[in-house]
Amino acid sequence: MNVLFVTSEIAPWVKTGGLGDVAAALPPALRQAGVDLRVLTPYYPALRAAFPQAQAIAELGNFNAAYADSILRAARMTDGTPLLLLDCPACFDRPGNPYLDAAGQDWPDNHLRFGLLSRVAAWLGAKSNHLPWRPAVIHCNDWQSGLAPAWLKLLPEAAHAKSVLTVHNLAFQGVFDAQTLPQLGLPAHAWRMDGVEYYGQLSFLKAGLQYADAITTVSPTYAAEIQTDEEGMGLAGLLRYRADALSGILNGIDTTIWNPQQDAHLPVAYGIDTLARKKQNKAALQRELGLTVRDDIPLLGVVSRLTQQKGLDLVAALEQDIASLPAQLAVLGSGEPSLEAAFRRLAQAHAGHFAVVLGFNEGLAHRIEAGADIFLMPSRFEPCGLNQMYSLRYGTPPVVRATGGLADTVIDNVNGFVFKEAAAPALLTAIQRASAAWHDRKHWRAMQTDGMRRDMSWEQPAARYAALYAQLVK
Repeated sequence: MNVLFVTSEIAPWVKTGGLGDVAAALPPALRQAGVDLRVLTPYYPALRAAFPQAQAIAELGNFNAAYADSILRAARMTDGTPLLLLDCPACFDRPGNPYLDAAGQDWPDNHLRFGLLSRVAAWLGAKSNHLPWRPAVIHCNDWQSGLAPAWLKLLPEAAHAKSVLTVHNLAFQGVFDAQTLPQLGLPAHAWRMDGVEYYGQLSFLKAGLQYADAITTVSPTYAAEIQTDEEGMGLAGLLRYRADALSGILNGIDTTIWNPQQDAHLPVAYGIDTLARKKQNKAALQRELGLTVRDDIPLLGVVSRLTQQKGLDLVAALEQDIASLPAQLAVLGSGEPSLEAAFRRLAQAHAGHFAVVLGFNEGLAHRIEAGADIFLMPSRFEPCGLNQMYSLRYGTPPVVRATGGLADTVIDNVNGFVFKEAAAPALLTAIQRASAAWHDRKHWRAMQTDGMRRDMSWEQPAARYAALYAQLVK
């Protein structure tokens, strides 16, 4: 069964969020499950540097009048997963974030850039594809490849492939002016309510939801939430209409990278049978971040984008409550300027007690997961979430809000702590419960081992995706 996995980012080379991690880990798991899979992604500078000898296998012609003469190149990841690299320097040979310019603004031609990615994906799945490999299923991810299912239905030549669209975050929809329709080369008859039109604009994600043969989200709870008007981001009606094609498949994590027994980022390796060593990572983290080395109070950890969505404003609002609990706090992340300023001030006001590192550091992210006693994820919405699964695997019970994949992975007072209302008092109560449990060493050890024993690998999700592909092809 041939499957094309289309993604706008792939770790470790290009990553802005969870999609990059999924694109790095799910395709190898699918190949182990027997799927003949290729990954299609743009030939960004980081990938150009990583695969400078990528072989040209097709000249793609003028799929996009603005960016002609694209080339498809082939390479392989170290695990053997084949890569198809869309080489269009005018589109993708740009510095920094794949979606934003140096000023943090959307690239003004994003519709053309990712329209090209979608168009090439659809061509690979069409009978006009002259290459020796042609996918039976095209698995698209988020808005950046959302036009591919539309192209498969609208292509003048007969399409061959079925399509799957996975929604990693419904908040990002790829919405552009109506004038982009002819710029993309889409036919005029696509401009209708049951086509690509979305409240007078063109939405890549809405097009994918309309035309895909199957829709998945990254957790069962999120699949249910986005069908409600409160959580549906303006697309709830369409998602309810397509409910028979919609399912939630919980993400996994890469259990080779996220493994405290062999994590090169940690000062001291540990596992279920050697959990006592975890406190050595706590002391090392405290020293690294300039915190007072103490083992008599819990250390709370945060690794996140600093945004309202992630509920980090609720953490900042509990400054005095956390300090007087007492507990320490270690934060790694970046995001909204107001929240960055709030956490910077918080760290200055509580030197030795709170530490904040603005930006991202992969090694430090691992050390916070291992060194913290309790991990905080008070998200207002969370399609899946990965850090709570990292925390479970590292014996760091998380405090989470009951939403999306957080609700699907954390069981209150069993392997973590769950609260419902997106409000600071509710979060504080959960933190207080977690702190009390931390002081009960026997109960805490049971919670740690419960989380560490759970299977959070990609094996089961990959099996579900493979079954979905087989059902579509059948």
